[in-house]
Amino acid sequence: MADSSNSRLTRRAFAGSLLAGAAVGTQAFAQQTNDPALFQQLKQENLANPETGAVKRNISGFTAKAWQPYFSNLRRGAILVDTESRALHFWSEDRAVYKLFPTSVPESPELTKLGRTSIVRKRVGPDWRPTPNMLKRNPEWPKYIPPGPENPLGTHAMYLSWKYYRIHGTHDTRKIGRRSSNGCIGLYNEHIAALFELSQVGTQVLLI
Repeated sequence: MADSSNSRLTRRAFAGSLLAGAAVGTQAFAQQTNDPALFQQLKQENLANPETGAVKRNISGFTAKAWQPYFSNLRRGAILVDTESRALHFWSEDRAVYKLFPTSVPESPELTKLGRTSIVRKRVGPDWRPTPNMLKRNPEWPKYIPPGPENPLGTHAMYLSWKYYRIHGTHDTRKIGRRSSNGCIGLYNEHIAALFELSQVGTQVLLI
């Protein structure tokens, strides 16, 4: 797509509409990862009561899970996405690594796809094209966004066997912990980078 001033303005307008209404991560995640800086940030942004620690928004509840109720084996590793708690769980094939990450999830039941899939492709610096249905709902959106800070897929993307569905990063941290996506599962860029290294083509994925 030509990089004219009009196209830049269109992408800015798109980014503004895509990111509106999102919110940053959670006090629960800050406590679990023992990150006092993140917890302080949340308090400053008035997402948590500084006296009680009570969260004022409907955000993720982070609870560790066992893999056995969801997978028969850990061949090539396994990813469980819990769309209710808005959390992603990863187990390595050798059972040595377990990770738990906060996510964004689809904003409505109509956009949510549940069930079993797998990673079929991985890409650093993904580009992005909205689906035909996205363009019907939002005809003002650009038809293509190259890799970079305006790209809604962030720094890394892992493509699933379901067409148009991905686990990817985001440059807008306010989306994490919210029902804010058009169908994909979003992570902080630093988290998708870590998951990208741990996962492989063929890693099992289950959305519940």
